[in-house]
Amino acid sequence: MTSSCERILIIKLGALGDIILSLEAFHAIRVKHPNAHISILTRPQFDSFVAKMPWFDEILRDPKPRFFQLRKWFDFRNSLRSKKFDRVYDLQCNDRTSLYFKIIGSPRPEWCGTAKGCSHQRHDHRHDPYPATERLLRFLESVDVPRAGEPDLSWFSGDLGNFMLPDKFVLLIPGCAPQHPHKRWPSSSFANLGKLLLEKDISAVAVGTKVDETAINEICEITPSVINLAGKTDLGQLAEVARRSMGVVGNDTGPIHIAAMVEAPTLVLMSEKSDPVRMIPRGPNVGFLRKQDLADLTAEEVMASIRQRK
Repeated sequence: MTSSCERILIIKLGALGDIILSLEAFHAIRVKHPNAHISILTRPQFDSFVAKMPWFDEILRDPKPRFFQLRKWFDFRNSLRSKKFDRVYDLQCNDRTSLYFKIIGSPRPEWCGTAKGCSHQRHDHRHDPYPATERLLRFLESVDVPRAGEPDLSWFSGDLGNFMLPDKFVLLIPGCAPQHPHKRWPSSSFANLGKLLLEKDISAVAVGTKVDETAINEICEITPSVINLAGKTDLGQLAEVARRSMGVVGNDTGPIHIAAMVEAPTLVLMSEKSDPVRMIPRGPNVGFLRKQDLADLTAEEVMASIRQRK
């Protein structure tokens, strides 16, 4: 690319689900700026995942400096300034990214966000009464970035050659972030669902990260027929397992958004603290069950609501 190439920065610092729900926004920005050098500022744990996406030329890590780490702030500021961005799309729009706007200094790039004093200041779209992806797309439309349709997700895959998956199975996603225990359907309930599936000659496959191993091991102890893939899949492999499943059942957590996005029939289990309007996964075949306390949701209720491929 030449030095005169337009330089764009996208800021997205959220959790995995937030990244997944931003894919259409990333796609729209790339279509708007087809020849630009586009960088994304995100969290370090998403490096390998974001690197597979077709929309970015460069990945920048958010160092997340603490207020007293002056050297980190200084180095980060200089790094941002050295990139000489022409425009910034702040898709995070929080206090931290508003501070990043302040430190970037002059000459300031065009900045699309909620930071006070930025060139394209907009209201805080995070509180709009729409699903997350819709909020982002409306925000982009307000700064002259039109919708570009659903992105091609053929890149979002993985090799399943080492997995012995059954012909008919429902994918279970029983984990969630440790700080959100209220979002967990009990392991015993997932295990009971596995038994109900087995009665219908349908296998159950459970996936999750290392953090979810305890919950998945509990499921498998109660219902040994459940296939345990805890800690064995990367995000691309998870997407491919979801594609091959008859349907997916899981908690309100990042991986459930992956399943929905790759068009797997998806059922999300939500407590009263999850908003089904604002945080429903993006996909063509998604439903949810909601209880004030997820412990009160029975396996029979879930079994009756599982969404399956025709």
